[in-house]
Amino acid sequence: MEAEHILNRLNEPQKEAVTSGIQPVMVVAGAGSGKTRVLVHKVAWLIAIESVAPENIFAVTFTNKAATEMQTRIQKIISAPARGMWVGTFHGLAHRFLRQHWQEAGLQQDFQILDSDDQYRQIRRLLKSLSLDENQYPPKEIQWFINSQKDLGLRPSMVKKDPTRKEYIDIYQAYEQGCERAGLVDFGELLLRFYETLKKNDVLLDSYQTRFKHILVDEFQDTNEIQYQMIKLLSGPESSTFIVGDDDQSIYRWRGAKSENMQRFQKDFKGCRLIKLEQNYRSTKTILTAANAIIANNQERLSKELWTQGEQGEPIAVTGAYDEYEEAQNIVNKIITWKTQGGSLSDAAVLYRSNAQSRVIEEALLQLNIPYRVYGGMRFFDRAEIKDVLSYLRLVTNTNDDVAFERSSSMPPKGMGLKTMSQIRAFAKEHNVSLFSAASSMLQNQELKPRASAATDSFLKLIHKIKNSIEGLGLPDQFEKSIELSGLVTFLKSKKTEKSETRIDNISELVNAAHGYRPLTDEEELSPLQSFLSHAALESGENQAAEWEDSAQLMTMHSAKGLEFPLVFIAGMEDGLFPHTRSQLDPGGLEEERRLCYVAVTRSMKELYISYSSQRMLHGNMMSCQPSRFLYEIPNELIDDLSTEGLKPRVKKQRRTGGDSLLGKLVEHSSFGEGVVISVEGDGDNKRVQVNFQSEGLKWLVLGYANLKIM
Repeated sequence: MEAEHILNRLNEPQKEAVTSGIQPVMVVAGAGSGKTRVLVHKVAWLIAIESVAPENIFAVTFTNKAATEMQTRIQKIISAPARGMWVGTFHGLAHRFLRQHWQEAGLQQDFQILDSDDQYRQIRRLLKSLSLDENQYPPKEIQWFINSQKDLGLRPSMVKKDPTRKEYIDIYQAYEQGCERAGLVDFGELLLRFYETLKKNDVLLDSYQTRFKHILVDEFQDTNEIQYQMIKLLSGPESSTFIVGDDDQSIYRWRGAKSENMQRFQKDFKGCRLIKLEQNYRSTKTILTAANAIIANNQERLSKELWTQGEQGEPIAVTGAYDEYEEAQNIVNKIITWKTQGGSLSDAAVLYRSNAQSRVIEEALLQLNIPYRVYGGMRFFDRAEIKDVLSYLRLVTNTNDDVAFERSSSMPPKGMGLKTMSQIRAFAKEHNVSLFSAASSMLQNQELKPRASAATDSFLKLIHKIKNSIEGLGLPDQFEKSIELSGLVTFLKSKKTEKSETRIDNISELVNAAHGYRPLTDEEELSPLQSFLSHAALESGENQAAEWEDSAQLMTMHSAKGLEFPLVFIAGMEDGLFPHTRSQLDPGGLEEERRLCYVAVTRSMKELYISYSSQRMLHGNMMSCQPSRFLYEIPNELIDDLSTEGLKPRVKKQRRTGGDSLLGKLVEHSSFGEGVVISVEGDGDNKRVQVNFQSEGLKWLVLGYANLKIM
């Protein structure tokens, strides 16, 4: 294959990245600069031109969908299959490794993956067994604590001792012991166990460092601590590590992502070559100039300047509305105009900071019968009826799976009530065995009352029957037989409701999924059923199960990352809403919000509409609003102000001189409680302050009448 075939239609920086040699390379790829194209062509170049064997390539993407697309595009370029290459998400690749090295990792051979919902249920069950009150120890908070420690690479014994969270550490310890006994592995454990296994086994580490000569990572700005350490550990002395990312699009700090990992990479990987992709192929000059101006206000970033050879484009339309209802109506009116002028509804996207903002926009669309779709709804494998079916199959493949035992034993109802389950849990805890083993022993020892004994015996026989019935069947037949024997469809039909019919349709779709399922990578160590169950747990849920139709797109700014639309609306551009109130008290929070604004603006290809309201209902109260500070970071010459009164010039904050300055002070109000002064405006009798109150949120107060007490 000729090199020109791969390099054709790439710009000079892209070619430089694709042809870079054996050295650490960091590609800083701005929004719409073709980073996916670079990654795909880089792998194609390695295989076709440098004769690198696919099995020597380790490529990390952030969604399963992206991994599949990468494989397809690579094979199309090189006109040959690229089998043997390890490509997938961090979690997917870690899972593949642990299946192959379960013994070295200290895992059960048939370990099962806990998804987020299963993990939550496991924690609730644990709290109950420890007689801990959920009000005092909220399961969601416990879940967050456990996952955040694993993301940092910390076991219970390694967590810094703090009297305020001693109980949380003890719960973490008990949770680990329970998962270990039951053969359960949560998402965080996949990564941590992968890292620990290689870290403690020099022979295994050397083997994989030797094998993976080329390590490529997409969306590197979204990596957390343990993911960074995984890549650092796997990169051997002769490995070529190639990362692609954009620190300006790092918007997941709240879930552990560290944008500074890109700066760390430059320091930790000696001789790192920096390549910038700054040519944008998506947006107009106007939109890019605005995006550059906004993000330039962030201090902690790798500098770059997006540019395009495309057209200048329309000015950015800014509209101020009386309230959120008028704002929604303005948006819908523009969508109608777009449609009547020949545009497609699916080309229009409405972005907002908070999910709660969608309600009034949805209402306005419904009133005018305009089809719309909320992007990022509940994923298919999260639906209750799907998890019910999978719980039977999980228990069949691993009777130690307590979460699957609890779910399958209760849906449909089996007569095993709360008292019976409580007895089984107590026995399991006392004898340190699984719920399935506990139930079997209690039946043998006749420790259950006749009614409870009959129900439990019937359930255990059902699981054995399913296991025997599906043995040797193909994957779709295994699903159909399990569904039939479980009685789930019969139970749902008896309900005779629209909701139950929808659930039945979803179960049918699950069988369809089994028919069409193909493993992402070669997983010879797994049965098709095991592979599917792992796939279901790992599935990121980027796709919705509804059929596509021409409809306006509604989504949060976070959900919009990676997408693009000819027409984009950014709603609720108000201080306190965007940037969010909490960001103003959180170190680094305002810069994170600005990055989110940058992401939102660069979703637009042609037309961008930004709107704000003068007042908005928040927490049951009508609050006056100020246009977002981000609006004032856009050069005036790029804005077409469509507001009735026009975008009012932002009043400069006037700091009081001397020691009496209130800016940044902690204050107390007789009605609103404690808060922090974040803005001071005006002079004399008109001087007012904006205070972020802990319980009431943002409030503007006239200083002369507020009677604020400085704390």
